[in-house]
Amino acid sequence: MTIRFGLVGTGFWSRFQLAGWRELPGTVCVAVCDRDVTKAETFGREHGIAARYSSLEAMLATERLDFVDIAASPASHAELVASAARHRLPVVCQKPMATSLEEANALVRLCQEASIPFLINENWRWQRPIRALQQHLAQGRIGRPFRARLQFATSFPVFENQPFLKDLPHFILADVGSHVLDVVRFLFGEAETIFCHTQRIHPDIRGEDVATVILQMQTGMTITCEFSYASHTEIEQFPQTYIYIEGTQGFLELGPAYQIRETVNHVTTIRTYPPPAYPWADPAYAVVHSSIVSCQQALLVALQGEGEAETTGADNVETLRLVYLAYQSAATHQAIRVQ
Repeated sequence: MTIRFGLVGTGFWSRFQLAGWRELPGTVCVAVCDRDVTKAETFGREHGIAARYSSLEAMLATERLDFVDIAASPASHAELVASAARHRLPVVCQKPMATSLEEANALVRLCQEASIPFLINENWRWQRPIRALQQHLAQGRIGRPFRARLQFATSFPVFENQPFLKDLPHFILADVGSHVLDVVRFLFGEAETIFCHTQRIHPDIRGEDVATVILQMQTGMTITCEFSYASHTEIEQFPQTYIYIEGTQGFLELGPAYQIRETVNHVTTIRTYPPPAYPWADPAYAVVHSSIVSCQQALLVALQGEGEAETTGADNVETLRLVYLAYQSAATHQAIRVQ
């Protein structure tokens, strides 16, 4: 069965999301939409999509679609999801799903009331080395994990290809934090308390480009998350996330070059899990772009009614809860209870 969808938004990430869908047999993008119709026309010509619109309402009124993929800016998500819900059309939405926790909860309720799937295109947990790390962890060789550190620290010039990021009042926690905190939940479950400190190192941006988050988990684990677009380190390999896990019987490390080092009884084994290669992927984003395919494959299973998705709107609300509580903690200089 062919699944027909419309793509909303033609910015930096749209071309890669479209390429990801095109790796999956049975999916076809039949229409594209952008409030800047010139951008929609250009994108449509470049990617062979004949139907191009300046509004989602016009697209939904004209096209026969099985779902919409929203890749527009987060500030537009509420309006776009509401429009799809009015048409009883399943929604795939780029992260972050909303600009506030209240808005996120409202969108989840709206889609529940419309009885439509609301799925989030949250690909970070689908990176091949991170999935492999979860499998190592599940095998239990390092015993009970009691402490972990996740690090995304880089000097990559992200503002060059995404200049709009300079103007965001909330930057690295909303942009990268929503990814990494989702990985925390994927690997370790839910948090009990959160503390955060933020910094602005680049002088020409509005939001924070450095943040440190400390989580006390319901399992008793302590987890530190380090985020930075201002760090010049010897081991940085953008956009890799490094993860270090201490257990009662050993140690797990996901480090540079997609290497997982597992140490048990003072013996270390090393395995490498490079991402799949796709000709359309930007080499600078290889591990991220390849994970788009795995994520969307899982979403497609749910859209076809053949299984459950991991990254639903209802689940992603819990990740956003951590993001916005982190901002609250940074503003008040206090640890905050999550639930």
